[in-house]
Amino acid sequence: MKVTAAVVRETGAPLSVEELELAELQPDEVRVRMVATGICHTDATARDGAYPIQWPAVLGHEGAGVVDEVGSAVTGVAAGDHVVMAPASCGHCKQCRRGEMAYCVHYIDINLSGRRTALSSGGASVGSHFFGQSSFSAYANVLERGVVKVDPEVPLEILAPLGCGLQTGAGAVLNDLRPEAASSLAVIGTGAVGSAAIMAAKIAGCTTVIAVDLHDNRLELARELGATHTVNSAKTDMLDELNRITGGEGVDSIVDTTSVPAVLNQAARALAFRGTLVAVGNTTFGTEAPFEIGQSQVKGWTFKMNVQGSSVYQVFIPKLIELWKQGRFPYDKLVKTYRFADINQAFEDSANGTTIKPILLF
Repeated sequence: MKVTAAVVRETGAPLSVEELELAELQPDEVRVRMVATGICHTDATARDGAYPIQWPAVLGHEGAGVVDEVGSAVTGVAAGDHVVMAPASCGHCKQCRRGEMAYCVHYIDINLSGRRTALSSGGASVGSHFFGQSSFSAYANVLERGVVKVDPEVPLEILAPLGCGLQTGAGAVLNDLRPEAASSLAVIGTGAVGSAAIMAAKIAGCTTVIAVDLHDNRLELARELGATHTVNSAKTDMLDELNRITGGEGVDSIVDTTSVPAVLNQAARALAFRGTLVAVGNTTFGTEAPFEIGQSQVKGWTFKMNVQGSSVYQVFIPKLIELWKQGRFPYDKLVKTYRFADINQAFEDSANGTTIKPILLF
């Protein structure tokens, strides 16, 4: 069938809206008519060459829509169901069998290679299934394991960003860190992922929630979302400020969304004894971060990498929706909507900080 999609033709180039051909469904796939899709920082880093994707390809991985058709082996959803889409997983490796599909052994090949070719243009293949979906397309063929059935009463344009950035930030706190009540937690970088982590820290009962960013307007919003303290690291020394706020004891938990090596190093030094640092930011493959291990060894601190909030998508995303309904996860404050045709403007607004979470409407 013919579909309208935004295509990356070469590294770093603007996306071009084109008409493509979408292949027939495989037995384990679901065809979704896209209603909305978020733009995530990962889409920008992918466009700019961070991953080994073969061009041309269609990106997008925060899709929400309505099931149009299902493959012959699909049993969990039916035509007309409202769904949010999450990354693909193989379903048979050790991690998938343990219920940890966010850490599927084949994650990179399935989600980041661009080698799957359900899309084509003039007979030439166009890479698809980015994070299992390639949601910058009016329709997408998605593995059944990557769709989450959701409440049809909740607008899909609100639900779209739950598939990646928001569940990553919230899950880093609620699934991985699981902070003690009345503990301290800092979030470095208050974009969509960091903002979700701040809201989750409040949900978890942290009483010292520190937001760190370079922009005062984002720090003001962080206060609205639950931060008790803010640090503008462009104006003050982050390490000094974190120590001052915690009375020299250090921070119990830190979520870093930047993946900047120097920032990770400072964050580790700001940890309390037995503290934990979780990194959730995306960066170019091959980036390395140094840590001091002599004096810091006696602190017994932990460093963890986090993918997709360590979530079981079909369990965690509905929980976030319930928290949103209760007003405890007000991520709609981050959102600005755009027409799909304005996708490049939405990317630009995200890059310059004008919009925290752009959502494209089809």
